[in-house]
Amino acid sequence: MTKKNQGLNILGIETSCDETAVAIVNIQENYKGKILSNKILSQNKEHSPYGGVVPEIASRSHVEHLDDLIHQALKDAELSFDNFDGIAVTSGPGLIGGLIVGMATAKGLSLATNVPLIGVNHLEGHALTPLLTNDTSFPYILLLVSGGHCQLIIVEALGKYSKIGTTLDDAVGEAFDKAAKFMGLGYPGGPELEKLALRGNPYAFDLPRPLIDQDNCNFSFSGLKTAFIRLTRSIEPVDKKTSADLAASYQQAIIDCLINRLSKSIEIVKELRPDLKIKNLVASGGVAANKKLAEQMQEFSKEKNMEFISPPIEFCTDNAVMIAWAGGLRLSAGMRDPLSINAKARWPLEEVNIN
Repeated sequence: MTKKNQGLNILGIETSCDETAVAIVNIQENYKGKILSNKILSQNKEHSPYGGVVPEIASRSHVEHLDDLIHQALKDAELSFDNFDGIAVTSGPGLIGGLIVGMATAKGLSLATNVPLIGVNHLEGHALTPLLTNDTSFPYILLLVSGGHCQLIIVEALGKYSKIGTTLDDAVGEAFDKAAKFMGLGYPGGPELEKLALRGNPYAFDLPRPLIDQDNCNFSFSGLKTAFIRLTRSIEPVDKKTSADLAASYQQAIIDCLINRLSKSIEIVKELRPDLKIKNLVASGGVAANKKLAEQMQEFSKEKNMEFISPPIEFCTDNAVMIAWAGGLRLSAGMRDPLSINAKARWPLEEVNIN
């Protein structure tokens, strides 16, 4: 078969946590692209009885479903492996068992088809998604917020990332999930807490805003989570109205912390890198799907005469489109990886910088 599209056709595989995902993206010049297929299989039902992700269950589910998702993606895009220019796979960070499943599959396909392999940093996928989905451009300040990560990053160019703030303890998604689990809201906890908060008063309870007076861009949510749990226990039994008020107050405290640190990051970037002239603020990662956070970041950006950008919800959470996209951009820049590449449970984004 001949290639269906001009440009580069990239198969993306994402298995870093509890979503098995496969996508096909066509990469054009000047950071343009088209999504040809996007498949995501959630494992929420498998993990729900445990109130969190069980690594062994996640890995087993990836093994059981990944091959079928690849076949479905090929069928949707009406492509065969003769049409591909690259195979991109998440090689870290994440749960090591899941990463190994995805990488073993990608390596096997690369070896069998002689199609180049590109190992992608999961965080770089989130960082570069707005270039595809929102047609934005470099540079921008990225608020990367997910179940396992909470960072502020200057995204200057492909492979050029500078972390200017990070969480000192819990990630923001983890803080949401742990509070939701304590309240018995079910799994996944973050979205359930967000739903409950819609019915509550965000200023009903006075909760701490850790580090907001600090002259840096770091975050801390462990103390806030502990304060929330202690407050809830002090007023038990909790009725429905009070439960909604607690959820709304907790969510607002977290959002206030995020925006405060983002404001500080703007000051620091202007002072340290005045040459960048950053006009865009980007939120990406699973927590960026929180509508209240998006609304308040939008308002904040207007106050700062900056543009707020966040990918559509389905591309904020884990997906393979971002992996195919980031892999394709790397391949376009002349980068590929040997079959000996290893999975990395920990892999800071700044370590993927290229010269």
